[in-house]
Amino acid sequence: MLNLTGITVRLGGRTIIDDATAKLPPRGRVGLVGRNGAGKSTLIRVITGMLEADSGTIAMPRGSRLGYIAQEAPSGDGTPFETVLAADTERTALMAESEGSTDPHRLADIHERLIAIDAHSAPSRAARILVGLGFDEEAQHQPLDSFSGGWRMRVALAALLFSQPDVLLLDEPSNHLDLEAVLWLEDFLTSYPATILLVSHERDFLNNVVDHILHLSAGKLYLYPGGYDAFERQRAERQAQIASARAKQQAIRDKLEDYIARNAVRTATARQAQSRMKALAKLQPIAEMIDDPTLSFDFPNPDQLRPPLITLDLAAVGYGETPVLSRLNLRIDPDDRIALLGRNGNGKTTLARLLAAQLKPMEGAMNVSAKMRVGYFTQYQVEELDRTETPLQHMTQLMKGATPAAVRAQLGRFGFSGDKATTEVSKLSGGERARLALALITRDAPHLLILDEPTNHLDVDAREALIQALNIYTGTVLIVSHDRHMLEMTADRLVLVDNGTAREFDGSIEDYIAFVLAKDPAAPRKDEGNRGINKKDQRKAAADAREKNKELRKKAKASEAELEKLTKLRSAIDHAMFDPTSADKALAALTMTELMKRRSEVEKKIEAAEASWLEASEALEASTV
Repeated sequence: MLNLTGITVRLGGRTIIDDATAKLPPRGRVGLVGRNGAGKSTLIRVITGMLEADSGTIAMPRGSRLGYIAQEAPSGDGTPFETVLAADTERTALMAESEGSTDPHRLADIHERLIAIDAHSAPSRAARILVGLGFDEEAQHQPLDSFSGGWRMRVALAALLFSQPDVLLLDEPSNHLDLEAVLWLEDFLTSYPATILLVSHERDFLNNVVDHILHLSAGKLYLYPGGYDAFERQRAERQAQIASARAKQQAIRDKLEDYIARNAVRTATARQAQSRMKALAKLQPIAEMIDDPTLSFDFPNPDQLRPPLITLDLAAVGYGETPVLSRLNLRIDPDDRIALLGRNGNGKTTLARLLAAQLKPMEGAMNVSAKMRVGYFTQYQVEELDRTETPLQHMTQLMKGATPAAVRAQLGRFGFSGDKATTEVSKLSGGERARLALALITRDAPHLLILDEPTNHLDVDAREALIQALNIYTGTVLIVSHDRHMLEMTADRLVLVDNGTAREFDGSIEDYIAFVLAKDPAAPRKDEGNRGINKKDQRKAAADAREKNKELRKKAKASEAELEKLTKLRSAIDHAMFDPTSADKALAALTMTELMKRRSEVEKKIEAAEASWLEASEALEASTV
């Protein structure tokens, strides 16, 4: 379907792609991978015709339609629904012509073509795609200009998927998506009936979607069958073969050099030595696999603090006078590894900002260890780096009073040594800028590291390096990410941010995925099986439901009152642990061991009350669906 032959691209005097050749299988789902800066986006631009290659050819069957998302997000007064529908240009043109045409023969041809392209199902297809990408019915009909850039890029993705091109090019499509939307996109792409070339750095996404990996390395293309895990195994085998070949070649080189050194000056063996010199000159070096020394993440470990680091008791947080999250009950201890789950817009970043002390609680209590230091990473920090300054200048400004050696040492932890430390930010790759931001926020060895989508600019190898560094780091980690592999490897506590609050999610990432899929809006509604029930039975069922709901509301209210009383007691105990001098007298008289025992007892009662409240609330919610 898509053949690349001898593609060479030079930019700024440097060869980015060097005589690269690959033949993509028909209807193949191919993942394009490679290190940051390898030239993946450059290759995509060449395929789309946005950039002309210095040499080489790209071949596709005649009449094939190529689909690619433009860099600029759609905008204006149009709605997401209208934008997606308009992406099918043939349908749009035919519909417009049918409204103005008076020729009965032409109208017949138009309607025949509309039927052939299934034009009448287009609105429902457009709506399904938008729902899958997170737009509810109301959002689908809001003006594009009312959405952020990330959400408008989702509209662009929806429009591309709706247009169903013969070759679908996707460059990091999950960057603007939450985990729920990524799961939907995976399902959509696995049944896509045409060729896909997908650039992604998410291991699980690649494993679940693609059937081939196209690896761009040192300007060359290598096609491997299977998903990313299969590619890694094959690449490891290839690395081992190359290492073995290089070792054998080096042994031959050593022997030749030894022979030349011993015999070049002797008349009797000079001719043989010259022959060995020619053989040595012809011995071409075997290319070594790329091992980037700048793949470095090394978080400085903090001093130890007594638990808890943070407690939230019935806290609320938001902006202005409007709370985004309420009834927040959360405890964070040293060594915790917490992942925040939930759709974009549910409040994950708001909760992270509260824990980072960028927002204050509007209600309830928030107790924080007085000596705790927090490192908070967001994409905004990457974007706001001064592009005219160097990593050394950035770090020197923040580490006031530190010696040059200490500043250099912190930069070195993240791969900025030698010339890299004095390279302008404008000349760093996106992954390097993300590493610099991480170096800056961890300069004082934080006790709590909050990472909000830290992987957006990192390739697969860099993500693995980050995972390893987080697992070695002895502080507390709270992470927001749509990269399931990252969450699986780093988090042991899951907190679901949903329905205006946050609560512990009891299960694994796989359990959460099953939970998300069970809430699929495309699934049949529960009342679809009630057709044919007579009105008398319906009224009786409604009366029974009201009685049941009455008991459930009573149970929920009682549990809520008990929960409020217990959380206040827990807050008082925590206050006594943080500052005994100003605590309740009865609690201040207790030893630390007694306080911890008392808190454990209260915690168990809170868990029981929460379980009772959640059970009643969920039953109430289910009964109203």
